[in-house]
Amino acid sequence: MTLKALLLLIPTLLSHAQTPLFIDAKANVTGQWKGRETRTLDTLDVPSLPASALTRFGGLSDEKRPATGFFRVEKINDRWWLVDPEGGRFIFAGLCSLKPESQLAAKEPFEKRFGSPQAWASKTLDLLRELRFNGCGGFSDHETLRSAESPLPYTVTLGLMSGFARDLGLTHAEAGHTGYQDDVLPVFEPGFETFCTTHCRERLNAMRDDPYLVGVFSDNELPIKKDMLDRMLKRTGATKAAAEAFIADKGPLTDDLRRDFVEHVFDTYFRITTQAIRSALPHHLCLGSRFHGPAKHASGAWKAAGRWCDAISMNYYDHWSPQKDHLQQWHDWSGKPCLITEFYVKGMDSGMANTSGAGWVVKTQADRGAFYQNFALALLESKTCVGWHWFKYMDNDPSNTKTDASNRDSNKGILDARYNPYPPLHEAMLELNHRLYPLIKHFDTANGNGL
Repeated sequence: MTLKALLLLIPTLLSHAQTPLFIDAKANVTGQWKGRETRTLDTLDVPSLPASALTRFGGLSDEKRPATGFFRVEKINDRWWLVDPEGGRFIFAGLCSLKPESQLAAKEPFEKRFGSPQAWASKTLDLLRELRFNGCGGFSDHETLRSAESPLPYTVTLGLMSGFARDLGLTHAEAGHTGYQDDVLPVFEPGFETFCTTHCRERLNAMRDDPYLVGVFSDNELPIKKDMLDRMLKRTGATKAAAEAFIADKGPLTDDLRRDFVEHVFDTYFRITTQAIRSALPHHLCLGSRFHGPAKHASGAWKAAGRWCDAISMNYYDHWSPQKDHLQQWHDWSGKPCLITEFYVKGMDSGMANTSGAGWVVKTQADRGAFYQNFALALLESKTCVGWHWFKYMDNDPSNTKTDASNRDSNKGILDARYNPYPPLHEAMLELNHRLYPLIKHFDTANGNGL
């Protein structure tokens, strides 16, 4: 191209240049607004995919992998996938906490709109399909949802460590999860293995042959403390004895020894819980204990999870966009794909105070939609993530004073507390969700290999 031709082309190139989008956001409602660079589909020319191109489970119907009748994980070229029961490559775009609300603010609209839990399940799954979500995340009413005539893939959330520790009187309520005495997991206490095996058989045996069950979360947001070894040495009984046995003949306590002990604790935890889950469900996925904040940098916990889990779940907050180094490091440590099992952002135009919860705060529902696209695009680009679950289905109900402190008055849902939708959020979610697989092809082709 001649210099003259290039100069003539510059105005055209400039007219097509995309101005970076900045969304005003803050980490909490008392913070300061700051523009956050946000990538949306406006920057990408990617076609949508018709529903006819999908299997009944939501995976790709072309170029199928070997079908096993259950969900599994597979690395194809350099990208991780879930593979659905029919062999379709599957990325899990789901919602958390899909359950009918029964508190005072929602009781009347629930009865008026749905009439019964079964009718709620049918209409709720229809809404998910309209928005091209393909499954149900953690803390959902999976029994009611599974009973629908046309179910979607789902997960089950257990509380193996929390249930066992509660029986021992070692737990208390904390914002968003169970707290443990001294932040110590009683994984070495006698009876844990028996408790897990019994609990899994009671909860899971009926699902043994269910192809719609993707997999099981063993717990939620277990504490991961760097000084776990020191804390256990201060305890009594089997917990202290296990810590003492670990350090025997190893010399003085060092940070390296403490890191090794964290890995030892979680290796023991995942070995026991995974074996218990697989005693009831030999064909389904073990999805970990839903890591959170401190786990981002806990290499030992990821290494241990990688030895026992099929995919490793992470509730991912603190960052406006998923960090490439986090996603890559988790994979380097574990050798397994990740599943982002919580993320969200709250809108100030909802009329809610938004003082609780870990998610970001933005001004409008359109901004929430832009956040969703930005977050999902980074996960699709990563190649190590097999899906995400937005937290959550409905807004917190301010009249419900029985919820924990993280779920009181915040705009987390895709519906408000009376089952009314947020159209701008829905539109942005649908826009991305029905381009999910073409987006993967776009990113992989740009990086040298296609779908």
